[in-house]
Amino acid sequence: MECVLAGSFLDELPVRLIGDKAYDSDPLDRALQDEYGIEMIAPNRRNRSRSQDARKLRRYRRRWKVERLFAWMHNFRRLVTRWEYHIENFLGFVHLACLRLLIRHL
Repeated sequence: MECVLAGSFLDELPVRLIGDKAYDSDPLDRALQDEYGIEMIAPNRRNRSRSQDARKLRRYRRRWKVERLFAWMHNFRRLVTRWEYHIENFLGFVHLACLRLLIRHL
C-alpha cells in the first residue's frame, strides 16, 4: 500500500480509501491513519467483529459504478492494450470513449 501511495500522481492524498474485504485489517487501518491520515473503508469479513458503522459502508456500495465504468471502457480495444506511445494520444482516446459511453447512456 505504501508503494501505491508513494507513486500517486495526485498533489495531495485522499482523505478516504475504499477497498474490498481483503483490506479489512486493523493493522492496515492503524498504519494508514497514523502515517498518512487516511481512513480505510472496507466491508467486514465474516470472521471479524464490526469495525465500521453503516454510514461509511454506503460509500463502498456505490463503488460498483466506478467498476462498471472501467468494464465498459474495456470494450474499446485501444484502451485495453495501450497502443499509443504518447500519453496525450492515449488520454484523447480515453476522452472519446467516455463521450461515447455518455452519449449511449443518456
